[in-house]
This record gives sequence, C-alpha cells and structure tokens, in this order.
Amino acid sequence: MLGTATHNVPARAAAEFLGRHGRPPTGVWSAPGRVNLIGEHTDYNDGFVLPFALPYRIAVAASPRDDGVLAVTTVGGDGRPQQAAPVAIADLAPGSVEGWAAYPSGVAWVLRDEGFGGGADLVIAGDVPAGAGLSSSHALQCATALALLGLAGVELDEPAAPSRATVARWVQRSENDYVGVPTGLLDQTASLSCVADHVLFLDVRSGSLEQVPFDASSAGLAVLVIDTKAKHSHSDSGYRERRAGCERAAELLGLPALRDVTESGLDDALPRLPEELRPLVRHVVTENVRVERTVEHLRAGRIADIGDLLTASHASMRDDYRISCLELDIAVDTALAEGALGARMTGGGFGGSAIALVAADEVETVGKQVLAAFAERGLTAPGLFTAAPSPGAGRDS
Repeated sequence: MLGTATHNVPARAAAEFLGRHGRPPTGVWSAPGRVNLIGEHTDYNDGFVLPFALPYRIAVAASPRDDGVLAVTTVGGDGRPQQAAPVAIADLAPGSVEGWAAYPSGVAWVLRDEGFGGGADLVIAGDVPAGAGLSSSHALQCATALALLGLAGVELDEPAAPSRATVARWVQRSENDYVGVPTGLLDQTASLSCVADHVLFLDVRSGSLEQVPFDASSAGLAVLVIDTKAKHSHSDSGYRERRAGCERAAELLGLPALRDVTESGLDDALPRLPEELRPLVRHVVTENVRVERTVEHLRAGRIADIGDLLTASHASMRDDYRISCLELDIAVDTALAEGALGARMTGGGFGGSAIALVAADEVETVGKQVLAAFAERGLTAPGLFTAAPSPGAGRDS
C-alpha cells in the first residue's frame, strides 16, 4: 500500500545521460522535494515556516558544452524521454521557453546574469511525485542550479561559493521573473538547506535558520503523506489572488508585511480591513503563532503535542484561506477519525497532499481507511507513503 523512494535517482540520471550522449556525465547533482510540517502561505508574508526534505529527489546529470547552448532532456518513470528544443543561453529571456523546460531554462537565465553562462547538456530523472504539492518544480530548479554551478567549478559550501540562501533567492527569481509564478522562499530554501532528522525553522524576513530535531520514529510516530492526486499548481489564479490580497491588507494596515500583525493585535487590525481580506490576515497571523508553538514543542522533544496545531492549521486553511478541496478534507477527516494525532493539507493548496501524524503501528490501518474513503466517493486512489526528514541538495557524483 505504501510507496517508497527508489533511492537510485542519481544513478538513473547518469545511466540515461550515458545512453543518450554516449559518454558519462561530468557530474550528477540532486535536490529533494519537501513536506511543510506547518507554516503555509506565511513565507511571502515575511513569516515562519517549518519544512523538511523528502527522500524523493530529482537528479540532473550534466556535462559542459562549448557552444553556449542549453540542451535538456527529462526521463519519466516510464523511461520515455522528453527533449526540449536546444536554446542559446545568451538568448534566454522571460517567455522564450514555455512548458516544463521553462524551469531549467529560467535557472540558466538567472545564473547567466550572475556570471555563470556556460552551455550544458542536462539529463533529468526523478521520483518526486509531480502535481502533489511536494515541490517537484523547485527540486528540479535547485538541482539544475547546482549542476550549472558545478560545471562552472563551483560547489556549494566550498570557500567563495555562493551561500545556499543566495542560491535559493536565485531560484526564486527564476520562477518569479522567468516562469512567471510568484512563489515565496519556502520551497527553494527547504530543498537546499534541510538536513536529515530535522525540520528547518526558517524566519523568512531575517533569513535565520534553525535545524530542529524531528525524529518521529523515536516517539513511536510516523508522518503519513497522502497524495490526493488532485493536481496542485502554483500557477493557478487562486494562489495569485491570495498573495495579492495579503499584500493589499498589509498596505491598508500601513505595514511592510502581515508578519507585523501580532496575535494580540489581530482584533484591532481586522476591523480596519475590507471584509474579504480579514480571513486571509487571520490565517497568516494565527499560522505564524502555530509554527512558533510547534517549534517550542519539538525543542522540548514533545512531538506528540504538535498534533492539535497541525489540525488547527488545516481548519484555518480550509475556512479562512479557503484553499482546501474535497480530496484534502476527506484525507484529513478520515485520518483524524482513525486516530491520527493531527492532520493537515501541506503545500499551496487547491489539491496536492495532506499529512497525518499517526502512531507508527497504525499507519497501515489509517492508510487503508483513507483509501476506502476515497473509493466510496468514486475518487482516484491517493498515493500513500511515510516520510522522514532527509538530506537536502548536493552533488552525488
């Protein structure tokens, strides 16, 4: 019933490169997808987030070219390659490449402007579920960034290399300004900076990072991820509308961002806003508080105590931010009914995945009931897997 990561993604990317180009790649770099434990739609409001990296990764096998051309091929799980039209990196501009190839092309466009403009052959393979709200696009972009930097002789964490935070901002710029999706910094930072057995407490405004221990198995617990198969996309208008609403609310309140509305100041702030903006503000403010309280519990080793915070987060996203959907609510409600300590949707919403904190020996039972609940309603069967915090992006070979 439960899915598992293949753990051979870098080797598969290298083998596909060899088969396509007749020579081994210069190197292979990979980056993980992520689960956000709590802290949704707070990143673009200068707030707090708490993600961890998944064992599922996207790998980029790469070698340099001397003609300034970017040639990208991606190979799906079915082994069928998709080859993008080769493009001259010097000619890249927003709108010049569309579809999936815009993501690696956008990274090359940003790195060109940062002084890393060499051509490259890239072959991409991965096992991060696409459309599941687990940040497959950012895993692709981060792995591409590391590959192009690596071909230029720059490896992260070495002297004089750009920081992981800097690369995260470059990847964000590629998505915001090239692909045209107004995402925040959560996903890029998680893919690049998470470490095994920890969640990453990120203060988006200050950029401060804290690796907080999160070993659910030692507490007899597991994080069950439920991929509802209801496709999630940040490019959907709902995401843009909510972000614009938050920015408008901060402007009306005379604040740099909604981060500056405190929990105690919420009752004073809401009456100053149009009715339609109040739920958005309430979610952001209370979600920031939930993140901080979750971190307090985890620092104290009280993992089981975060369950109610996870569930409250889902209710806020469902009722105030209005980004849930039938499949997400069924997944959360069923998991809770079967004894989960807490459950919530994770990611941008409008589909994607939910997570449930469950007793390790109840994972199969909860999973079976979720499958049954979907089947009873004639919905596509969800994908299920347990997730432990895994390493962030890096070079594999």
